[in-house]
Amino acid sequence: MIYHLTAFILGYLLDLFLGDPFGSFHPVVWIGNLISRLTKGLLKPNDEEKTKQYKGLLLVVIVITVSASITALFLWFLYTINSKIGIIIEAVITYQCLATKSLYKESMKVFYALKNEGLTAGRKAVSMIVGRDTEALDETGVIKAAVETVAENASDGVIAPLIYLAIGGPVLGIVYKAINTMDSMIGYKDEKYLSFGRYAAKLDDIVNFIPARISAILMILSCAFLGKDYNGKNAYRIFKRDRFNHASPNSAQTESVCAGALSIQLAGPASYFGKRYEKPFIGDKLRDVELMDIRRANRLMILTSLLCELISIVVIIIFVFMF
Repeated sequence: MIYHLTAFILGYLLDLFLGDPFGSFHPVVWIGNLISRLTKGLLKPNDEEKTKQYKGLLLVVIVITVSASITALFLWFLYTINSKIGIIIEAVITYQCLATKSLYKESMKVFYALKNEGLTAGRKAVSMIVGRDTEALDETGVIKAAVETVAENASDGVIAPLIYLAIGGPVLGIVYKAINTMDSMIGYKDEKYLSFGRYAAKLDDIVNFIPARISAILMILSCAFLGKDYNGKNAYRIFKRDRFNHASPNSAQTESVCAGALSIQLAGPASYFGKRYEKPFIGDKLRDVELMDIRRANRLMILTSLLCELISIVVIIIFVFMF
């Protein structure tokens, strides 16, 4: 357990200061390749909807089993060779499961594009991190899209993996990333994936249910340490009122807190692949959205991650002394 705690702390620090080393050796790339190959092999054009569901369930079972088994065996092998090597590799895997610095860096690209190059550059930068159409967004729309991305991904990109890493180390962390990746690749509500990706999407909702709410609570608490630009009372009020203003049961949890904390209004109608969707607003427009809100959202996300890390460390230490 001491080894796990050491790797947990080192992995968090590596992510916080270096950012995600995404590349061909990243576990998410391997998991994504596995999902792509299984999808190609399992999903056939003439499959009935029920058959697609069963095949989608089979894919989920295979991906989780393979991801967990390889991670567990790999770490076991390394720890049997040398405990220091085991700690280092466990820290690296922990590091690869987190996205604090990457989320900050990618969203701040939008900030600097708007600030230094104008609206066209801002639209291009934000198109790299959101799924909606960005060609027609005005400056406020671009800023809101970036803030919403930071707020939503604070849970599934940072806090949720931290929680699973604290509970079950890299094995559970990788399982979480596998579920997250399956949802992002096949969890679509279109003709091809509606049935095939149903189990992946539902499982993603389940594993994020508690972490999303913990993320929201930690984000509200973080407001107390961030000064006058953050309204903790309003964050809690908007959280209670608007936390279900999203098709996903989890996405609006942190988004509502962020909107309330910054005293701005987020979400609302958006276009995807040329089709406009009428989505509810989140938060009250107590003031106009401004460029600095991207930076403010990132500060809130980073402090929330630090608070989660510190609480997790305390819980792990208590567990060590109890058992």
